[in-house]
Amino acid sequence: MLAIMGGTGLYDLPEPNVVTRFQPETPFGPPSGDVVHGRFHEHDVLFLARHGAGHRLLPHEVNYRANIYALKAAGATMLLGFSAVGSLVLDVKPGELAIPEQYFDFTRGKRPHTFFGNGVAAHVSTAKPVSEALVNWITSVASELGVSTHRNLTYACVEGPRLGTQAESHFLRQAGCHLVGMTNVPEVFLAREAQIAYATVGLVTDYDCWLDDPTQHVSVENVFQLYGATLAKAQHVLNAAMQKPLPEPEVEIRAALKGAVLTRDKELSEPQLEWLSVIRK
Repeated sequence: MLAIMGGTGLYDLPEPNVVTRFQPETPFGPPSGDVVHGRFHEHDVLFLARHGAGHRLLPHEVNYRANIYALKAAGATMLLGFSAVGSLVLDVKPGELAIPEQYFDFTRGKRPHTFFGNGVAAHVSTAKPVSEALVNWITSVASELGVSTHRNLTYACVEGPRLGTQAESHFLRQAGCHLVGMTNVPEVFLAREAQIAYATVGLVTDYDCWLDDPTQHVSVENVFQLYGATLAKAQHVLNAAMQKPLPEPEVEIRAALKGAVLTRDKELSEPQLEWLSVIRK
């Protein structure tokens, strides 16, 4: 089943036929808000607003583990996120859509970033952290609609909530990053640990602050001047995509934990076995 993670401005499914709306309990605490199970055209889907209803949570306050666990427990095998991003390259312009396929973690380790630890040891490969099947699906629809969409990009995730310095922006550019945002890490890596195929549609809002022209530097006011139109474009692409067959998640993603968990089941407690059985599904 496909799950949709709504970012800034996307707090519910567009005109969903809601089947259920519930806030699950997880071993990792409460998720950002209600999980919605509904019908989007002919498909069963799940939806969760990353920042909660009314955008209550800053990026570092989001309980990413609870969000991913709640969606997996509800049946998610694929996850398509939507996120505001800044561009670190000239040819990815504000107002366009950009889909990262690589990630650079610059969050400095402050966020709980894995399901594992505390007696359950595992090392999951994230060499290719994004589902190519999901990326192909959404970019092909965008192309049919004539919506400019970039792919094969690297997303740098920063801690926030402050906007970055010019030195940081130049550092990330020199590291080979094309986009910068605050929310996709650890979300992308937790999805892989939960064997969920993952991709994000980035809504490009600005050029961050690496350009010499200070009028081009990111600010909340400038972001929202453009954001509504970009969000409408992304929703248009999503609506069209949901009228087509969904992709199949890659076999290797759905079996990411095979051989990755080092601790034997007989060494685990019942609560550990319970949450592990959910992400192993």
